Amino acid sequence: MEEIMVLKFGGSSVADNEKLQLAAKRITKIYDKGKKVVVVLSAQGNTTDRLIKEANELSGNVSSRELDALLSCGEQMSTAKLSILLNYLGYPAISLTGWQAGIFTNNNNQNANIIKIDTSRIVKELNDKKIVIITGFQGIDENLDITTLGRGGSDTTAVAIAAALHAKNCYIFSDVDGVYTADPKKIENTKKIPKLSYEEMQELSSEGAKVLHNRCVEIGEKFKIPIITKSTFNEEKGTMISDTIEENKVKSIVKKEISRISIIGNGIIRNFDLIELIIGFIKKNNLELLNFEIFESKISILFKNIIEDNKIQELHKLIF
Repeated sequence: MEEIMVLKFGGSSVADNEKLQLAAKRITKIYDKGKKVVVVLSAQGNTTDRLIKEANELSGNVSSRELDALLSCGEQMSTAKLSILLNYLGYPAISLTGWQAGIFTNNNNQNANIIKIDTSRIVKELNDKKIVIITGFQGIDENLDITTLGRGGSDTTAVAIAAALHAKNCYIFSDVDGVYTADPKKIENTKKIPKLSYEEMQELSSEGAKVLHNRCVEIGEKFKIPIITKSTFNEEKGTMISDTIEENKVKSIVKKEISRISIIGNGIIRNFDLIELIIGFIKKNNLELLNFEIFESKISILFKNIIEDNKIQELHKLIF
């Protein structure tokens, strides 16, 4: 049986026609290797935010049902555009909405959970040698009304489809080429992390790292689907999230909001040298604490005052 590949592209990866061309090259390169390809797309760029803004300009009390009907249009536009492009390039492709792809959810508008996926339509189109392009972020409820899955919902769609199709991996493409030891846009000399456990990635996501949504990681862990994060715009190796537990070591630092820092890594609760180093850093900088908690895979510190990025830079240098 031909291997099924599930690829998800975020909004920044399909923001305009030029970037759609780059995504198409990624997809056709895999298709040309004889793989069955399923693609999940987000809406282009800031489409979702724009639609929310426009809806609120029309009414101060927008119906949840109608808002989901509106927000689902963003992904429908991006999938249709990609299908048009791939067919023009000579590759058979078809776009499917959430309901056409058999994605059934509960009726919790704007934050629905996937209940089941009927893969029969997807499998039929794959067997017809088509590249199947599915709208992320959406499904239908028991009343056949459109629902959306909330922020990061396209990640959830992709991993759930990979699980339903028994795919070997799920690739998440975005404008970053993996998970780093800190935010590379703010901190110098960060290092890419080649592998993370599901637990570590869930801790990172819950603390505000925007690479993956924590719900998709939960699904990946439940169904043992490795998730690989890569960049749409370069060929660098990404980060693999799986159930493989490497040696106990610190993996990443995340700053959430303005005064909370988390240090994440397997077995961190037993890393006494690290704990001593962090306490020394706090004392040296005369930082006032509100809370200091140590968990199995995370140290979470809540400070009284704003923690500037230069302090994160200093801590990152100490640890890594």
